Amino acid sequence: MIHGKYLSTSSRLMKSSFLSARFSSNYAKGTIKKMPYNSAFQKSYYSSPAAKNSTTGNSISASTSKPINNDSEQSSSSNTIKSFSDSPAITSSLEAGSPINWSDSFHGLGTAPFPKEVSDILLAPIENDDIEIKPDGLLYLPEIKYRRILNRAFGPGGWGLAPRTESLITPKQISREYALICHGRLVSVARGEQDYFGGDEKITTALEGCKSNALMRCCKDLGIASELWDPGFIRKWKKDFCDEIFAEHVTTKKKKKLWKLKKNKTLDYPYKKI
Repeated sequence: MIHGKYLSTSSRLMKSSFLSARFSSNYAKGTIKKMPYNSAFQKSYYSSPAAKNSTTGNSISASTSKPINNDSEQSSSSNTIKSFSDSPAITSSLEAGSPINWSDSFHGLGTAPFPKEVSDILLAPIENDDIEIKPDGLLYLPEIKYRRILNRAFGPGGWGLAPRTESLITPKQISREYALICHGRLVSVARGEQDYFGGDEKITTALEGCKSNALMRCCKDLGIASELWDPGFIRKWKKDFCDEIFAEHVTTKKKKKLWKLKKNKTLDYPYKKI
């Protein structure tokens, strides 16, 4: 092995780039194995200089990478996981009073229950008028309702979502892991996800939807809106407040059964009641 000053400029650049790619994201190395685009991602990352540059932020000439055939290049371009390169800031200081690195810390998790006045707000039954239903029958609480409950329980500024990973982007979905912090304690960790259509110009909106999805999932650990995961409550609420009706798509004329609230007289576009 050649060391030190005997390394050529191109060799030093390659070594620096590969080390940067190896250590730039702890999450990507451990989690991408679980994603459906794994093989395509690895093929594009280790074969394509363009994919490698987008992950590490370094420039490598095309002559330093292995050539790939047209078939693998087309497969990689359509099934590639990309990083948004928005890793949370990491502080290495371990001194007392230094900021907590929420990207990997579990500080305060399960140490003590919150005061009764906080628990009463978090565990209060949700109002029937706050619950919504999707056309496929899924009950949900609008994301803004979760934020209002947290604000009542902990006060504005007394809670927050801390990202723990980079945003991973596939051709149709964005996902990212977040931690819910309340009064300086980690309460829950969840991965949010959001589908998107229409190209890269939709990614910004999808990122916000991903964060909201993670917030909803984190709130389950606090008991907020826990009824919405109770099969008995779901069946009874649908019977009392919802109707399942036949509807027709305005454009395609296809007919299907959809759910709606009884208080809503019409269906949302593009469906109409038959």
